[in-house]
Amino acid sequence: MQLFQSLFPNLVDKLPEFYDSFVQTLFMTGFSGIISLVLGLFIGITLTVTKKGGILENAVLSSVLDKTVNIFRTIPFIILLALLIPLTRMIAGTAIGTKGAIVPLIFGTVPFFARQVETALAELDKGLIEAALSMGSSPVEIIKRVYLKESLPGLIRAVTITAISLIGLTAMAGAVGGGGLGDFAIRYGHQRNQTDVTLATVIVLILLVSFLQSLSNWIISKISH
Repeated sequence: MQLFQSLFPNLVDKLPEFYDSFVQTLFMTGFSGIISLVLGLFIGITLTVTKKGGILENAVLSSVLDKTVNIFRTIPFIILLALLIPLTRMIAGTAIGTKGAIVPLIFGTVPFFARQVETALAELDKGLIEAALSMGSSPVEIIKRVYLKESLPGLIRAVTITAISLIGLTAMAGAVGGGGLGDFAIRYGHQRNQTDVTLATVIVLILLVSFLQSLSNWIISKISH
């Protein structure tokens, strides 16, 4: 305990708030992550199957989705936060704090994950799709039994990359009062020049990211054998 106090003297009396900030980061990552993964998976699959040569080829839908994803991916997240303030207030009732960060986090994550899904599905052997079509499988069956099943390791990697990116976005949201560890580090570490607080925040974020990456690697190793 004495070693901890000597390394992080300014953090000792803020541990309860530090813990609350950590929980807020987990909540923002988890809640917005689940919604983003569902929407991103749907959009990513739609982009794959509606493009030219896809099993549900639709040039108009593919073009609209592709351009929409590109537009949102090009907007820096800090600008997206400001841009979505009216919509965030309409949906969440506030544009600040943890609740206010959820909506922009979703808008910032869905296009990123959709592209990750599209990339993972594009790596699938086209022969498997052709074989499924020759056996009379429906598009829904091909999506479930071929695309999703055969691309599972790649999709898990996509989920991991997205989750790690989302943690970074929650920290960025903290810079504008979004709560979580980012907000904690800005208020105490930066504004009050308490470098030990910033260091502690960075260490916790590194441990969280390392845990997610290790968990992903373990899951992939299990399903790949």
